Amino acid sequence: MILLTSILNRLQSIRMLKKNNLWKNEKISRGAIIEGDTSNIIIGEGTEIESNAVLSTRYGGTIVIGKNCMIRRGAMLLSYGGNILLGDYCGVNVYTILYGHGGLTVGDYVQFAAHCVIIPANHGFNSLDAPIWKQPLSKKGILIENDVWVGANVSILDGVHIGHGAVIGAGSVVTDNIQPLTVNIGIPTKIIKIRSGKQS
Repeated sequence: MILLTSILNRLQSIRMLKKNNLWKNEKISRGAIIEGDTSNIIIGEGTEIESNAVLSTRYGGTIVIGKNCMIRRGAMLLSYGGNILLGDYCGVNVYTILYGHGGLTVGDYVQFAAHCVIIPANHGFNSLDAPIWKQPLSKKGILIENDVWVGANVSILDGVHIGHGAVIGAGSVVTDNIQPLTVNIGIPTKIIKIRSGKQS
């Protein structure tokens, strides 16, 4: 909750985008795709949005990006009725997708490598009397604390809380909470190392 409150308290100092001034920030490429209610998209000073990146509140929700972040080409932030809150100095690399559904809160200095999928929702499939796509979603939300490195091709699933300073190795699938200052790999992830700050 402290992390969430910290991010929300920054809103007073973050510039809100409106349709009539959307492109006044020279760090937002004219090739970026920004759709939906742009008054619900808030971008901090110094943040860069590259060409072909997508920010969408088309189905409701909000997107808040802190200061000095980098949203690379082909990255997608899709609120889908929920909220995406990104702290300061975060990087979202090429073709990574951040969904909002049940709420995604990300701290400062978090880096997502290429081709990650972060989805705070899950399809219900208990009933055999209805197609899976018609069954209700669970939406527990995802919380990622400060200074986390998420390697390439990682999937982070609904309900997960990732502690500060954690590292998640490439190709991993995160289905449960990740402890602070740990290195984790695998499907599902398991701890392989504790970050001690000492040279190994």
